[in-house]
Amino acid sequence: MTDARLRHGRASLGLSFFAQGVAFALLVTRLPAIQDRYGISDGLLPLFLAAVPILAGVGSVATEQCVKRVRPSLVLRWSQPVVMLALLGVAAGSEMWQVAVCLGVFGVAVGALDASMNMLGVNLQRAYGRSIMLGFHAAYSLGGIAGASLAWVGAHWDLTLLVSYLPVVAVLLPAAFAGSRWYADADAVAEAGAVRGDGEGKAAGSGVGFTLLLPLCLVMTFAYIGDSTVSNWSAKYLEDVLGSSEQTATLPYNVYMVTTLVGRAVGDFGVRRFGAVAVVRAGALLAAGGFAVVAGAPGVGVGMLGFTMLGFGLCVIVPQTFAAAGRIFPGASSDAAVARLNVFNYVGFLVGAPLVGALGDAWSYRGAMLVPMVLVLVTLVYARSFASGTDRYGGGHERARAVDVG
Repeated sequence: MTDARLRHGRASLGLSFFAQGVAFALLVTRLPAIQDRYGISDGLLPLFLAAVPILAGVGSVATEQCVKRVRPSLVLRWSQPVVMLALLGVAAGSEMWQVAVCLGVFGVAVGALDASMNMLGVNLQRAYGRSIMLGFHAAYSLGGIAGASLAWVGAHWDLTLLVSYLPVVAVLLPAAFAGSRWYADADAVAEAGAVRGDGEGKAAGSGVGFTLLLPLCLVMTFAYIGDSTVSNWSAKYLEDVLGSSEQTATLPYNVYMVTTLVGRAVGDFGVRRFGAVAVVRAGALLAAGGFAVVAGAPGVGVGMLGFTMLGFGLCVIVPQTFAAAGRIFPGASSDAAVARLNVFNYVGFLVGAPLVGALGDAWSYRGAMLVPMVLVLVTLVYARSFASGTDRYGGGHERARAVDVG
């Protein structure tokens, strides 16, 4: 029964990651339609876009305090519907203040959602005793691809935002809410025989020391600087620097999303076989190589190869960063560590796009691509932070007490 409980918890959490990927993609890929609907000027749009990750950081910090009193599963159970309803609010409003309120609610709820999802993922990985975190993020990538595809359909057929969003929310909101009854909190982990706060981590029972967490915060920031570079500048780079057509310029991000999905789908097997440290090092080297190829690409084909390398390289770093926080800070400290680490997701997102844009305008976009390349290489310096003891979630050192669940 315990094994079934964990399997159900894993499936329901995967559905939540998928639903969040769909919702976020539907928002960001239809920004031009949102801008037109509310008459948001080009000068004002960056303020709206910056407000969402800033408020998401606030939501993540608030979640750290909230989970001291309630279970992370409860935070996730109620924040996910709020995200969906806020998305509908963006589609249904007509006044500037309405979209501002809806985007604000969306941002705070996303922060709570991201933090609580990853808290539950870390707990489940501890119960399984082997790497499963990449699988959850693969579900998010799959949701992102689905959401972007649905957004393309809406734009192609000139559907209103409400017509595009309403069927998706009508399906995913009740499905995720129904699945939320199976979320596996710390009590399910304890029932499975997983030991929390047993001294296996470097900071068991000692709270969250920022000195220990700082390397992971830097890695998270650098990874999201790389990710936001691809999402914000890949199309412009291919068209303006490499001379592609407008249609071809849309391909790099699609390729990036697909390779992210594939890399995460198989990444857990790599962690189990070679260990988290080796996988993170390989991902960082591959991502840095991808940026180097993009920066030096003589044409579109080589540029596409670089973006493909970026997808496979960057995709493993973020999930393993959350997993490492769970290993370093076991027990009650794990949730707080994940919430604090999640804030640097948004820091990287906020820094990445304007940093590359400013360097591209002042210097060159080829040169600007070298900056995220150097930053992602810094991950190699902190790679040992991804190990705990014998790095037992990989490299053939899975713990003997691991639960035999599917």
